[in-house]
Amino acid sequence: MGKCYYLVRGNAMDSPLTLTVANCYMFFFEQDIIKQINNGDRLYLRYIDDIFITINWPTQHLLKEIYRWNKFDSSIKLEAQVGYSTNFLDLYIENKNDELFTEVYHKPSYESYYLPFNSVYSTHIKKNILFGMLIRTIKYCSIFEAYLNELEKLRMIFLLNKYPGEFIEKQFSYVFQKYNINQPLSTKYDNTLRKKMIDVDMKEKFQLIMVKQCSFILPIV
Repeated sequence: MGKCYYLVRGNAMDSPLTLTVANCYMFFFEQDIIKQINNGDRLYLRYIDDIFITINWPTQHLLKEIYRWNKFDSSIKLEAQVGYSTNFLDLYIENKNDELFTEVYHKPSYESYYLPFNSVYSTHIKKNILFGMLIRTIKYCSIFEAYLNELEKLRMIFLLNKYPGEFIEKQFSYVFQKYNINQPLSTKYDNTLRKKMIDVDMKEKFQLIMVKQCSFILPIV
C-alpha cells in the first residue's frame, strides 16, 4: 500500500493501445524470420505476439535457427516442437495419416468454471458465453466425432454451472439460425459449414473495421 511503480518496458495489459503497439513491434520483429523461411515449404501465422510456424527443415538446423531468433529480443522466446502434433493457443493440431485433424485444446490447468447462471450479471452475457463456445467448437473440430465430444463437454460444464438445459439448447439453436444452417449436424459434418461460419465472421469483422475507419472521417464544412 502507498507504493508507486513505474513501467519501464512493455505496456499495460488493459490499455486500448497495447494490442496496436504489440502488433507494430511484432511486425518488425518477424521480418528477418519471414525472409529466411520464405524459400521453403512453410506456413507462417501470427496472432498478436503468438507465432505459429511449420517448416520442413532438419531438426538440428531448426533448433539452431530458433536459438538465433531467440536472441532478437530477450523477452520473446520461440520453442521448437518436432512431431505429428502440436498446440497453438486453444487449438490442437495433428497430422493423422496425412490428414489435418484439429479440435479444441484444453490446458492441463483447465478448470470447468464459467460465469454461474445464478450470478448477478446480465442474461445477455451468459447467452454470449454459450454462443461463443459453440462457435469455437464447430470451427475448431475438423471431424464429427471431435465435435460431438466437445459438445457434450460443453453441455456438462454449463449444467455444472447451473445453466438450465433448455437455456443451453436454445443458445445452441440460435447459433445455427444466425449462420442459416438448416440441416442438423450429422456424420456428414464437413468443412462446408465451418467455412460458412468463418466467411460470415470475416465479413462482419471487415464491416466493423470499415465503420470504425469511417468514424474518423470528419465532414467537410
